[in-house]
Amino acid sequence: MSKDMTVYAAAGATLLSVAQKNKVPLHFECENGECGSCAVQVDVLSGKQPLATHLTEKEKVALKLAGKISKEQIADAELKDIPPPWRLACQFIVRDEEIVVRF
Repeated sequence: MSKDMTVYAAAGATLLSVAQKNKVPLHFECENGECGSCAVQVDVLSGKQPLATHLTEKEKVALKLAGKISKEQIADAELKDIPPPWRLACQFIVRDEEIVVRF
């Protein structure tokens, strides 16, 4: 795989399913949000306020235990719609926006 890759996806799929469909070698184990092995950094490219940043309970626990996000970042996501820098690919739902994913 080249260092950078552009992939187009229909909104509503998980980031992990998009990666699998496009043969992006994204590491994962459980596909259920419990192990945290598919943690990725997600940045929105548009410069606009990101679309809804819903974090699942499993995602909050896995990312916090892994030291990827803080209590403050979880609160910001829930109260201010400010997305944390790390997400689980199996839980992140692709929206109608351009993003960069680092793994």
